[in-house]
Amino acid sequence: MVSHHFNSPKTSYTQKRQVIASPCDGGGQKMLAEKTINPLDQQRLIPQSVYAKKLRPLLPDDAFAPNSNKLLILLINIGILLLGWGIAAHLDQWPIYLLWLYLPLALIMGNSVIVLLFSSHDLMHGSVIKKSWFSYCISFLGLTMLWMPPTQWKYVHNLVHHNHTNSLKDPDRNYLYEQPHTWGKWIQNLFVPSVEVNFLWLILGMTASWGVHNLRNVSSVLFFNNESVDYVPAAFKVSQKDRLTIAFECLGIFALHLSILFYLGFHPLKLALGYFLPIAIGHAGAMFYIYTNHMTCRMTSINDPLINSVSLRVPKIFDLLHLHFSYHTEHHIFPSINSDYYPLVQELLEIHYPNRMNLVDAGEAWRLLMQTPRHYKDEVTLTDSSGKLSVTCPLNNG
Repeated sequence: MVSHHFNSPKTSYTQKRQVIASPCDGGGQKMLAEKTINPLDQQRLIPQSVYAKKLRPLLPDDAFAPNSNKLLILLINIGILLLGWGIAAHLDQWPIYLLWLYLPLALIMGNSVIVLLFSSHDLMHGSVIKKSWFSYCISFLGLTMLWMPPTQWKYVHNLVHHNHTNSLKDPDRNYLYEQPHTWGKWIQNLFVPSVEVNFLWLILGMTASWGVHNLRNVSSVLFFNNESVDYVPAAFKVSQKDRLTIAFECLGIFALHLSILFYLGFHPLKLALGYFLPIAIGHAGAMFYIYTNHMTCRMTSINDPLINSVSLRVPKIFDLLHLHFSYHTEHHIFPSINSDYYPLVQELLEIHYPNRMNLVDAGEAWRLLMQTPRHYKDEVTLTDSSGKLSVTCPLNNG
């Protein structure tokens, strides 16, 4: 495990910034562009492809074969949600003093929402079955509870996030301190775990941050589709064909959610326990992992997963339930590998790159999040919304 320091840093690299005034669509605001010259990164950071090339011969071929068992897991969890809604449809007939009996089922349904995200994540990377129209339809169903159009996911996660992890081009990174104070930045500062977050806003953010992330990126693509959009950490473009596909997927997702509400008769009790509570639990559980993936790491101009990503130590039951999603660094080295082999990848990393990766207990990862601010002042420094508190990224071992 890397050591953690919370002192004001002395920058050890040469950095040049350039702020370019550029009129955005309808806004006329400034677009931030940053050019970084960091000679030390050339020596210290190792590209993802180098890790993959070194470790690939040490892994069995079965690790890279599709594992259709994950498809069964996905379908089982869709079935759990259908069962939960079937029972919720009769909650108005339950005595009030027995309603608490539905809460364990709501918790199980919430876990199913988490599993649908992680299994669809693996499906979209091609590690479950070969990519086809069938896999597309299944991923659409799997991502519906997360309000995530699969074509949007292909861009924001597979193509952009994985190729530009925690760099200026990554839409999943922290905002830069010097980026404009937009509504997206304001909400993220309000919701995400940090040294300045209010506990009540943090709790609300656990359930709502996934939706805000979707809203930012989907609206950026549908309404603007250019890289000058300033209310996202990093904007990206999609093809016009995929832009139209995303729009239709959004309509399909809305229709499926609306059908659930109709099935539950828009009854407040049924909706509260059978719809909103499981989704809130699922989104919060997913964000527990996602917040820890990269936010305490330094930014990297070279995509080095052992430096810009975090793997968690969690109880084995959670690795079993959540398809080893805690092995996030390993996933960034081999995105399409069968997730059952992530522990083996971790063993190889510890042998061939000892003391380099960020492997942290889940509780410690959250402590680091809550003790540090959430905006990047530079590649290795975090600062708060006022710019007054600056600390070195706690997982800065590059």
